[in-house]
Formats: sequence, structure tokens, C-alpha cells
Amino acid sequence: MIVGIPKEIKNNESRVGMTPAGVFELTKRNHSVFVQSTAGEGSGFFDKDYLEVGATVLETIEEVYSKSEMIVKVKEPIASEYLLIKENQIVFTYFHFASSEPLTLAMIKSKAICIAYETVEDNDGTLPLLTPMSEVAGRMAIQQGAKYLEKPIKGRGILLGGVPGVKPGKVLILGAGVVGVQAAKMAAGLGAHVTIMDINMKRLRYVNDVLPNHVTTAFSSEYSIRQLIKTHDLIVGGVLVKGGKAPKLITKDMLKEMRPGTVIVDVAVDQGGCFETTKATTHEDPTYIIGDVVHYCVANMPGAVPYTSTMALTNVTLPFVLNLANKGWEKACAEDKNLSKGLNIIKGEVVYKEINEAFNLKI
Repeated sequence: MIVGIPKEIKNNESRVGMTPAGVFELTKRNHSVFVQSTAGEGSGFFDKDYLEVGATVLETIEEVYSKSEMIVKVKEPIASEYLLIKENQIVFTYFHFASSEPLTLAMIKSKAICIAYETVEDNDGTLPLLTPMSEVAGRMAIQQGAKYLEKPIKGRGILLGGVPGVKPGKVLILGAGVVGVQAAKMAAGLGAHVTIMDINMKRLRYVNDVLPNHVTTAFSSEYSIRQLIKTHDLIVGGVLVKGGKAPKLITKDMLKEMRPGTVIVDVAVDQGGCFETTKATTHEDPTYIIGDVVHYCVANMPGAVPYTSTMALTNVTLPFVLNLANKGWEKACAEDKNLSKGLNIIKGEVVYKEINEAFNLKI
């Protein structure tokens, strides 16, 4: 199969779809790999690294798309890429369709085979291709939140870990999934007081068992959220609905219950966000303020640490890429039910229920 790796063109997105080590696994199986020139530089991988493992380096993104049977990338195609995608071409990436109707309609029109990293499932219902980026984003949520709590950037002026004689800051985390647990680990490591909420008691029991005593758990309800946001300095939204839109757990009217300078970080922004006031931002312009509350809603948070993120992503995507390249999408998905759950749009037909529900599509 001919596999293409274009350069990511989303704002400040420096990750790349595959490391040279991943490309080597394809070329040694006699697959052809086209890599756009400088695609890996942001992650610390250079054209010569790809050439040394048998890839062909092409100058333009148009060439990569036109010559490839399968596109492997990181972020969803943006508008300038829509017309480059061909009928029957496999596109394997994070799509997050439920948060973007224009993207969904464009991929329907393209008649491509759209396989979304974020809906590939393991037998136990976990999401193996989303997990490493959720781990990165969860940890970064605390790193960024701690920074934006600083007074010069309109935060409350709180040091999360405190100092002797001064209480630590308080962190509220909505969701005890991968994002929430990783965020709690980071916040606890800084010495903050952490509360993590969920409606799944099994997850709360797990958190209670594995995290330190200064991480407390609470069952999530609108009432309890309204009470806790009054006293917490940093609030992290990490709620995921597989393939669907995130629920709005913090509404606009709740902002007035927060203290001025409170920071909220919405890791669920790719799925529409779990705050009503969420709007996607970029690494270039990451925050905005509504009602004296600082919002950090960067839609590609792991893109800020591209070396770590690209390595972690290739670790988990490579087996599926090899399966698709070796067998073609139909046979690969027929034989691997976990991969088949990644099928979102096939030749103009939406085959993932949550996407149809998000936009009430009649296709």
C-alpha cells in the first residue's frame, strides 16, 4: 500500500503522524511511504531520518494526498485539505466529528474511508489510540492551569502547591477517566488539594485506591458542582462521551459563582467542550476571560509537546496502520472488531451512531 504522511497545518501543531521508526516498519514490509518535507521537524525528526528508513520525501501536501492510498496524520483535516482527499482514500487520524459539522459534511462529500483514532476500542471498552494523548492532555491541563493562575495573566495569584504556612491551591477535576486521573496525579504531585468528580462509582473507587490521601472523590451532580466551584482555584473538564458531544457540566450562569481569577481548562474541547462558555482556542492565543474567569480551551494541547506526543501516538497507532496497509481496510476491519469501531464515515455514509445523533443527519 502507498501510505502518505502530510505535514500538520493546524495552528501550532508540531506533531507528525508517524516517527521514522514507524515508517521503517512499513517500508521493510514493502509498503511505500511518502512523507511531506519538514513534516517531522517540529517533533525532532528530519527529512534525512525518513529517507534513511526508505521513505520518499515530497515537497508539497498536494503531492502526498494525490499519490497515497492511505493518509496517516494527527489532527482532523482542516478546510484547505478537504478537496485534497480522494474517493476511497483511507484517512486515519483524530477526527472528533461530533464537534464539527463542516468537517463531517466535507468527509461525507469526499467519499473517503474515515477511520477515527478516538473511537477505536479495546475489548474492555477502553480507547487505546486516545489514551496516550489523553494522558498528555491531562498532565498538561495542570501545567497550563498552574501557569494561568499567576496574577500577571489575570489568574487568582495562587501557587498550587502553596508554601509552609500557606495553604495549597485547590483543584477540581470533572471526570475520573484517563484525563482526570492524569490531571489528579500532576496536581497532587505539585502539592495541591484535589477533588475529582464522576458519576461512575467504580472509577471513583479506583481513584481512591491509587491516588494519595489529599486527592478526594465526590459523586458528580449539578448541585455538588455548583457548591465546589465556589472554593476551587483551578477547574479541569475531562469528560468524554465516545464519539459524541461532551455534556455541558458548567453553564454560563455558574461563572458568577466562581471567584475572580479562577482558571478553567476544558480538555474536552475537541468534543465540543464540557463548559457552556467553551470556544476552541490555539497555542498562539490560548485564553480568554468571561466574567473574570480565565478560560483555557486549546483544541490540540498535546501539540505543544510534540516529541513526547508523536512518540506516544506512534507506539499505539502503528499496529493498526500495519494491519490496514497489509490487508486493506475492509479485510482489516472485518478481522479486527476493535479497529472496525474506528470506522466513522465510509464512502459518503456515516456509520457511527453518535455522529448522526450530533447533527440529526438523514444520510
